[in-house]
Amino acid sequence: MRHHRIVKKFGRSTSHRKALMSSLVTNLILQSSIKTTLPKAKQARRDAEKIVTLARKGTLAARRLAASRLQSPVALQELFDRVVPSMDGRKGGYTRILKLGQRRSDGSEMCLLQWVVLPAKVEAVSEPAPAPAAEEEKKPEEKKAKAKAKKA
Repeated sequence: MRHHRIVKKFGRSTSHRKALMSSLVTNLILQSSIKTTLPKAKQARRDAEKIVTLARKGTLAARRLAASRLQSPVALQELFDRVVPSMDGRKGGYTRILKLGQRRSDGSEMCLLQWVVLPAKVEAVSEPAPAPAAEEEKKPEEKKAKAKAKKA
């Protein structure tokens, strides 16, 4: 007997629902933690776990498939460069849901969806300043001394 997964519709059309889940997963990758309602977090967790499992393959096909499901090239880069390496050695269970209580306005159960292992931030490699900019920063005395050295 086959079990069918029940899909929460969230009162939205199919395209709106897909965009919502894609946005939640994209922001989870970029921010490492998102605050949302419990039903949305549970669905976003399923999608996030699947996309990490897909990204762990590391193939070009996996990267393209992940790119089609995420809304940002930056998120795709973060997924492959930060999230996947930090999940190395885990067979699943990449996310956790922490309940925060009810929202005051409508009583919705709120929660925090985050990675179990928080990915380390990759520091951007800064390139050295170009030579003309470095020349402008030098004091006039240094420029004169350099000019004299060239003449000699």
